[in-house]
Amino acid sequence: MTEAEANALVARHAVVFNRPLIERLRGLLILAGVCLYLVFAWWLFAVGQVLAGGNWEIAGSYLADWVSYEVRPNIKYGEGTLEISYPRFSPLGDDPKPDWVVTQTAMVDRKLGAGGGVTQGAGATSDAGFLGSLEVAPAPKEQDSFLGSMDGPAPSGPSAADPVPDAQSGTVREEAVVTAEVSYGGETHIRIEPGLVTVTHGGETLVLDIDRREAVTARGPLPEWASQRQPGAKVIARFGFAGRAEIEDDEVKVRRRFLGWENFVFDTRSPFWGKPASEVLGLIVSGERIDPARSNLALAWDNILNNSEWQHGDVWLKLLQTIVMAFAGTVLASLLAFPLAFAAARNIMPNRLVNHVLKRFFDFLRSVDMLIWALFFTRAFGPGPLAGVSAIFFTDTGTFGKLYSEALENIDDKQREGVRSVGASPSAVQRYGVVPQVLPVFLSQSLYFWESNTRSATIIGAVGAGGIGLKLWEAMRTNQDWENVAYMVILILLVVFVFDNISTLLRQRLIGTPRRA
Repeated sequence: MTEAEANALVARHAVVFNRPLIERLRGLLILAGVCLYLVFAWWLFAVGQVLAGGNWEIAGSYLADWVSYEVRPNIKYGEGTLEISYPRFSPLGDDPKPDWVVTQTAMVDRKLGAGGGVTQGAGATSDAGFLGSLEVAPAPKEQDSFLGSMDGPAPSGPSAADPVPDAQSGTVREEAVVTAEVSYGGETHIRIEPGLVTVTHGGETLVLDIDRREAVTARGPLPEWASQRQPGAKVIARFGFAGRAEIEDDEVKVRRRFLGWENFVFDTRSPFWGKPASEVLGLIVSGERIDPARSNLALAWDNILNNSEWQHGDVWLKLLQTIVMAFAGTVLASLLAFPLAFAAARNIMPNRLVNHVLKRFFDFLRSVDMLIWALFFTRAFGPGPLAGVSAIFFTDTGTFGKLYSEALENIDDKQREGVRSVGASPSAVQRYGVVPQVLPVFLSQSLYFWESNTRSATIIGAVGAGGIGLKLWEAMRTNQDWENVAYMVILILLVVFVFDNISTLLRQRLIGTPRRA
């Protein structure tokens, strides 16, 4: 191409070759605007401070609680002895004896109190009250009660397990725990003795001297997996997923973590609890009846439904309420919005006043969020599924009315004119000239909102509108039962997944859309 031809081409297409500067820099300006907006949002919402001040260790513990559980023995120091206790509702039952807690016992002497009882420091109850020593003399044998003589058989001698008092020295000799060793798996373990705690982890050993009710002092520098806020304060040893230990001046709080959900099938009250799956199946299939009134299968099913820790029966019932709420609310909204949409469509109803009033009515129903409607109806009807159904019904009526009326206003008038040209009545014109065009759209939208309302019903349930949302909120509020939260979230995900596939299948059957790959 010669220079003259090039100049002629530029002259013919001046808009392309001589664009204004603003047009040439449009892309860079948009990119710069987006960056400035992100910087402004970062500053306005203090995102950096939030990230820096976040307690990520707690967040990690919460995530770990979704897939694991903790056993929490507390080991208190006594006068030369140790006392091991477990929380009231321990995953290991009422009398836990885990194999990863090994104790050593010995005969020890404890001082007697003023009234002959063991002193408080020794871990037993004294005979002294808050007003002083309560020395109670035995009642004379001659004194009879109104039921007759209170004389009973002479008490037998002390057993081997009972404390043996020594009147001369003022002490009692009994067997007590003097050493406890807690294993976290591998080479991680803690040895606890009165006045001394030895922690071993990752090839390092931390020795702590315990000044009872005074201070915790480390021998040497703390390793990376241990921390202490100030000298004398408690020491926290973290062992990753296996758990942690809090060594204080009066006790050691052990947190041992295990993968899985504790007592998910049977709780500690069930006769099947703690038994291996093979033994449970054997009892159900061919074992002798545990409860004479019913079979072992019925007993096992009842124990699963009424599991006190997981409450399977109540959770499944609430999940069913959520499904029914979503279905009933969506169906009622679709049935009401269908005729109202015909009256709101300008090309169907020529009355502009009716069009305007109905569209503003739809706007009103949609402008109030479903959660707010749920609060209103909870106050009106009380907590329960009826409030949830009403909230979904009101919100979706406004949404369906708008979507349906807009779909009607965009139909092809040729089909309607063709039906009218053969002398059909007005109702027949709508039935055969309009409904076949919009019905696939209506069904598709209704099915999508049915699926979406299953998720929304969970949220409105948290404010008292019934369903599994309230159970989910109660589990989250305790800040401890995160495994229960994970269980309910998984159930909700499964329901949404199933409903999505059902919705897709119905659209394929009713509308005739091709199957997705």
